[in-house]
Amino acid sequence: MQLLLLGTLALFAGVTVAVPAQEKRVHHKPDLSDHAHDDAHGFQYDHEAFLGKEEAKTFDQLSPEESKERLGKIVDKIDTDKDGFVSHAELHHWIKHRQRRYIEENVDKHWKEYDQNKDGKIGWTEYKNTTYGYYMDVEFDDIDDKASYKAMLTRDERRFNSADRDGDGIATREEFTAFLHPEEFDYMRHIVIQETIEDIDKNGDGKIDLQEYIGDMFTPENGENEPDWVTKEKKHFSEFRDMNKDGFLDANEVSHWILPGEVDHADNEARHLIHETDKDNDGRLSISEIMDRMDFIKVSTITDFGTLVDHDEL
Repeated sequence: MQLLLLGTLALFAGVTVAVPAQEKRVHHKPDLSDHAHDDAHGFQYDHEAFLGKEEAKTFDQLSPEESKERLGKIVDKIDTDKDGFVSHAELHHWIKHRQRRYIEENVDKHWKEYDQNKDGKIGWTEYKNTTYGYYMDVEFDDIDDKASYKAMLTRDERRFNSADRDGDGIATREEFTAFLHPEEFDYMRHIVIQETIEDIDKNGDGKIDLQEYIGDMFTPENGENEPDWVTKEKKHFSEFRDMNKDGFLDANEVSHWILPGEVDHADNEARHLIHETDKDNDGRLSISEIMDRMDFIKVSTITDFGTLVDHDEL
């Protein structure tokens, strides 16, 4: 059963979504909202940025009194230093937290399964035994592609050791999150790059040539003509991806391709919310300022979900 999870945990370790073939390797930050950010026509973008897309689907379910009461509880959650104000840093952290819920839910899903001794940590031995234990006892002899599974074990151990920042062989929740979702952590960038090269580099020279690059996206069948997007990707490889024009993508070039530098939308949204709500221009939000802009923040949307205030992790 555990080996069935390897495609998600060890190889891609994330939420699988349908993306164009040429985009499947690129780790874009998810948009805060599918709506246009245009306050003149409504605040749906801000609602979804504050809550996350799923939680923002229900509106106006509570009375104004209930909304205000729950908003106070949520503000208390956001105000981590308990000074009675919401700072830019606290709001930024909250918005990023809301947008990362899918990651946290994925970690929750697997945490109890791998924390065998229930000590709130996951050791490499626990993970290895839970995932590979039965097959290791027989040295993978009953598996058709024994070499592939041994390679997965090696790859998992390398990733686990990289996520384990203090090198004690035990993953905290944060370190286990980095193991499952390395693309979300700066200190795991080298692992994402290395694994990507290994996936695409068929001849084992540590680089990606044009044939390998296209072959990862498209393999013609029965004389199938090359789609237009493949022609464009060949051009992108030569003109943009291969920055030093040597005919290959090295680790640095792969990094620019799959981990592009992007605008911090959560930071921009935090600044926007404070700008629109901060009446005294002190750079932070008081509870009264938040209550005065109920139309903008849409309190009933924020407070419709009891889970926002009932779970310790929030």
